[in-house]
Amino acid sequence: MDKGTYVLIVEVKKPLKIRVGALGKMRFESGMYAYVGSAMSSLSKRIKRHLKKMKKLHWHVDYLTSSEDVEIKGVYVFYAKKREEEISMKFSQRYTGVNGFGASDMKRVNSNLYIVDDEVNDFILSLGGVKFEKAFSSDD
Repeated sequence: MDKGTYVLIVEVKKPLKIRVGALGKMRFESGMYAYVGSAMSSLSKRIKRHLKKMKKLHWHVDYLTSSEDVEIKGVYVFYAKKREEEISMKFSQRYTGVNGFGASDMKRVNSNLYIVDDEVNDFILSLGGVKFEKAFSSDD
């Protein structure tokens, strides 16, 4: 049952301007963000990959999380089902999305990255997410 949807809680420690694939140069203000993604096989491997700084830049989120001024502060999962678009829709009703970031395969939302507040952890739990408890380290 190593499949499902995940949410990365990401801290941008200082304002950044970085190239994000085909989206080009993007500016990120300092603060907390949540990124919604899914992996229908090898969910744990996908999450561990996101935790690494050095990786091939493939998904939009890779460009952000590979920055030294960005830290993943937490990971939540929704096991078994692909709920990426549903969870992103819930986030879009509460938080401001970063337009076009990571949502190329979505029909009802235009972002998978949201500017969040201190209540984001409780919000994710209220949606049925659980804290990802496997070795939370980028050293593997």
